[in-house]
Amino acid sequence: MSQVKQAAAAPMNLSERTVRLAGETSDWIATNSVDILIASAAALVIALILLGLRSFGQRILRDDRPDGKWRGIFARVLSKTTLFFIVAASVALVAEHAETPPNLLRVIEILFIVAASVQAAIWARELILGLIEHRVGDTDEHSTLGSAIGIIRLLVTVGLFAIAIILILSNLGVNVTGLVAGLGIGGIAIGLAAQGIFSDLFAALAIIFDRPFRRGDTIRYDTTTGTVEHIGLKTTRLRSLDGQQVVMSNTNLLNKEINNFALLEHRRFLLVLGVVYQTPIEQLRAIPDIVAAIVGRHDKTSLVRCGMRGFGPSSLDFEVQFEVQGADYEYAFATRAAVCLEILTAFNEAGIQFAYPTQTSFTAAPDGTLVMPYPHVKMVATEDLDD
Repeated sequence: MSQVKQAAAAPMNLSERTVRLAGETSDWIATNSVDILIASAAALVIALILLGLRSFGQRILRDDRPDGKWRGIFARVLSKTTLFFIVAASVALVAEHAETPPNLLRVIEILFIVAASVQAAIWARELILGLIEHRVGDTDEHSTLGSAIGIIRLLVTVGLFAIAIILILSNLGVNVTGLVAGLGIGGIAIGLAAQGIFSDLFAALAIIFDRPFRRGDTIRYDTTTGTVEHIGLKTTRLRSLDGQQVVMSNTNLLNKEINNFALLEHRRFLLVLGVVYQTPIEQLRAIPDIVAAIVGRHDKTSLVRCGMRGFGPSSLDFEVQFEVQGADYEYAFATRAAVCLEILTAFNEAGIQFAYPTQTSFTAAPDGTLVMPYPHVKMVATEDLDD
């Protein structure tokens, strides 16, 4: 019976509190009209300042090329300032200076806590996503990690707003210990169940911030060389030199050495020139000068070193190293081919012969004396054959 009376009295108590709050508010307005006007003017100034900051951020974003990374990111953050936060912050900052009644002041504080928590989550989300998208370069669905950006945006949004809700409940006097513990246990369970997915996700984040390669780069991974076609949330796809598409997980990709040929400032080529042992000393000494003149005739090409490096089994070996500036492999390949052909032409004109693998066998008599590798053959007369 008492529970029924309490249930019936609850609406009456709420109604009485509402009437009392309305009465206190009307009395407060009547007795503090000057202070209220001053506080309202101050709140209006604060609101105009916040609106001006938001408009400033929106104006920067309308510019096609905002000057500077941080300028663009902070403009994006400012542009997401909500009108609810502007009003709540303006009123909360001046409420205590107008001798506001405690009950009304508590309502203003609650509204400000809710507005500030939600606004902080929005600002933090825009700041984090702005940094990530700046590292990616663009957010088009066909761009580098474009498919991963949507998942990352969802995870960041859910995490930040969950924290905001917990902060709101905690400031309102709600015991959030059990809620935090439940979220922690649930997060651990989800993490263990999707360990592989999160591993590849963090690998995708590593690719975003570390940028070991981008879409369109030519890389060598383990024994595979190819062009990066797509970088996704879980896998990366390469187009190998023989035309096949190679798919590998992001985690395995980052666990091994990667050679990125797109970042080369120059390409160095090594040639080994083998000439015959019968080449005169004067011609051998002239080979470095001949090669240096040939390499120097090509643009963006410089000779590193050229000289005799040793005695081969069937040749005198010269080593040639030269560099082609730039990352364009097609130009470097064509330059190397031209240098090789010009060296061949110059050697032919100078009478320098290239060596090829040869082997000479010697036989010895029982006493160790070297003899010809073939026996002497007595010529037979033609008329003897006719007989």
